[in-house]
Amino acid sequence: MARPQQFDKQEVLHNAMRVFWRKGFVSTSLADLLAATNLSKSSLYSSFGGKRELFLAAFDAYRENRRQDMYQILSEGPARQAIESMFHTILEGAKASEFSNGCMSINQAIEMAPHDDDVCAKVKEDFQTMEKALAKTIERGQADGSIRGHKSAYELARLLVVAFPGLQVMVRARCDTNRLNEALRLLLSLLD
Repeated sequence: MARPQQFDKQEVLHNAMRVFWRKGFVSTSLADLLAATNLSKSSLYSSFGGKRELFLAAFDAYRENRRQDMYQILSEGPARQAIESMFHTILEGAKASEFSNGCMSINQAIEMAPHDDDVCAKVKEDFQTMEKALAKTIERGQADGSIRGHKSAYELARLLVVAFPGLQVMVRARCDTNRLNEALRLLLSLLD
């Protein structure tokens, strides 16, 4: 008879996610995962299947949390202000005492997506989700007057999505904050 699971699956996914997020998939060892999750090797394999499956589950948990955060930010206040807040959280994250290592989806777009179809599909889905959410927010802003740009909401959203990874990478590379703020100001001026 199999023993029942004796751990909190969400806590395990969160702890594994933090390791993968900090070190990346390739540099994360099985020993790293066992230490972070407090699972035995047999529990990890019987519950998740292996390192890759645990990574995919942890990545999905990360993606869902970030999606909810994005929806929350984009739903608050005037649309223009909501979009600015979303982008400013990237710059603010770099100031945190424990820097979060950027966006895990962007990290995986670079590390795994070029050679892993499953990760590539997840990253593409994240970009499409962001584009749709930004487009709806831009449409709301065009209707409420907080966004005066006359371009298509989807064209503007697509451009913002293309800029998002660049800003993430530059923040992670510790580029000059003043320059990044100026670049962001110019990018957001497209909404005027």
